[in-house]
Amino acid sequence: MGFIARQHDAPTTFTDAIALEALEQVMPAALIQAAATEATVPTQRQRKLPSDVTLLLCIAMSLWTAQALDVVLHTLVHGLRLFWPDPDLPLATKSAISQARYRLGARPVVALFHRVCRPLASAQTPGAFLCGLRLLALDGTVEDVPDSPANARAFGRHHGDRGASAFPQVQGVYLTECGTHAVIDAGFWPCHVSERVGALRLLRSVCAGMLLLLDRGFYSFEMIEQTLGRGAQVLGRVPAHVTLRVRHRLPDGSYWAYIYPSTPQRRKRGDHLLVRVIVYTLTDPARPGFGETHRLITTLLDAQEAPARDLICAYHERWEIEVTIDEIDTHQRLVQHPLRSQKPVGVIQELYGLLLAHYAVRAIMAEAATQAGLAPTRLSFVHAVELIRVAIDDFHLVAPASQALLYQRLLRAIAACRLPERAQRTNPRVVKRKMSNFKLKRGLPPPASQHLVAFAATILVLPQDAPAQQPLDGPQ
Repeated sequence: MGFIARQHDAPTTFTDAIALEALEQVMPAALIQAAATEATVPTQRQRKLPSDVTLLLCIAMSLWTAQALDVVLHTLVHGLRLFWPDPDLPLATKSAISQARYRLGARPVVALFHRVCRPLASAQTPGAFLCGLRLLALDGTVEDVPDSPANARAFGRHHGDRGASAFPQVQGVYLTECGTHAVIDAGFWPCHVSERVGALRLLRSVCAGMLLLLDRGFYSFEMIEQTLGRGAQVLGRVPAHVTLRVRHRLPDGSYWAYIYPSTPQRRKRGDHLLVRVIVYTLTDPARPGFGETHRLITTLLDAQEAPARDLICAYHERWEIEVTIDEIDTHQRLVQHPLRSQKPVGVIQELYGLLLAHYAVRAIMAEAATQAGLAPTRLSFVHAVELIRVAIDDFHLVAPASQALLYQRLLRAIAACRLPERAQRTNPRVVKRKMSNFKLKRGLPPPASQHLVAFAATILVLPQDAPAQQPLDGPQ
């Protein structure tokens, strides 16, 4: 059965017909219209770019990041103009697009992000849960923004021995679902704001039934305490300076210990939390981190319900968030170029538009993976972005009655672009750039072998000596 061409019999304006129908399953037009309407100042003037179309354009410009704004608009409506009665219908100019963006502001884009972006994995999604808990990860990233006086005042620059950074920078923190790479919450601050501050803010999206994976840079008593207060559990690395005294050894080689708050008043008051500590190393010489000692802490205290080896393997899923950041920075947009916006409100609008576009792609990939019986992380993000770009035009040409069939074809095409199964990874602290305090990436680590030992088989849990007798309070 072929596709039926679209017919436009009802009288309508061109802007009313503009839509991202390929993303309708993820971002319904009603949500976009509601988010745009709430921030619109009522006027009697009929503009070429009303607020809802401008909001669509903020998402589209994050799919075609290498194109100028006026070219993005032409690309967005290309299929629609092919059958429009007036083939020479003039579109908004670049300056009109810029004015429309700043007239819209950032709030509608942020509001749409918080309404749309939710966890995508189901209980059947491979690799998305451990012990019945949804795996989430926190991480921070720094984004370059255009070098304008307004951006420099709002976001600041990093300074070092070799001077100030080339561009003003924004500190971003993402909360990501590991099994699908979906960014479910995010925040952006000036570059000198600690990512720990942003991480504490994003705990608003953490709730019962979740396991939060933390890098050692996010370790703090307050972070773990607030996560527990929201009904979630924690699994994370511990910095080397943190002392963890053995209170009780468990059969799998892990042990219980206390952690204490950093503020002296609370320490004097006796505040503490009971956590479980797992010390391990990797025995495969072909893997980065071979022979190094790693320490994990978790609030999952029962060694039978959450074995140490399972927790170690689950923690290495935390690096999926770094793959997510790489998707956004390297493949969705060109990381060597800063963002487009010369004003702070445009920067925030653009960053949330970028996350909305990424979420839409990842949501469609998750649905395609579910139908194919695969993990969403096994599908190619790069191919999915290209296929969705093409599909946006196709949906403009096809009648609404045929769009469900076209959407299923899109899902099958995305499911066919598969990646080889990736082993659980570590993140060696090496970089390719020369001017850095880290070691050079060239030559380190050695190239990945095709004969790596299975990751779980390389784990060696290191039992710790227990003291003769230590008082132990009940778990808090």
